[in-house]
Amino acid sequence: MADVKITVKRNGPYRVECPEGAVSLVDADGNSYDLTGKTGFSLCRCGGSTNKPFCDGTHSKIGFQGAEAAVKQAEGNEQLPPKTTL
Repeated sequence: MADVKITVKRNGPYRVECPEGAVSLVDADGNSYDLTGKTGFSLCRCGGSTNKPFCDGTHSKIGFQGAEAAVKQAEGNEQLPPKTTL
C-alpha cells in the first residue's frame, strides 16, 4: 500500500495524508513549505484560498463545483486519447 494518499474531496480541496516527512511541498521558486508535524493537509483547487496552496474553506463560500469523478472510457471500450500540451 502507498505511503501517501491523495483524495479529491467533492467540490473541495485535494486532501493529502501521509506519514510525517513522506512528502515535500515546494513552490515555483523552489522554496519548501514547512510541513513539520503534519500527517495531513488540504490543498486548494478552487483558486480562492487566501492561504494558497493550502485550503482555507473558501470553496464552500464561492460555490466551487469540481469534477471529482475519474474520467471513464468512451463508449465501446475505446480509450480516450492522451492530452497533449503545446
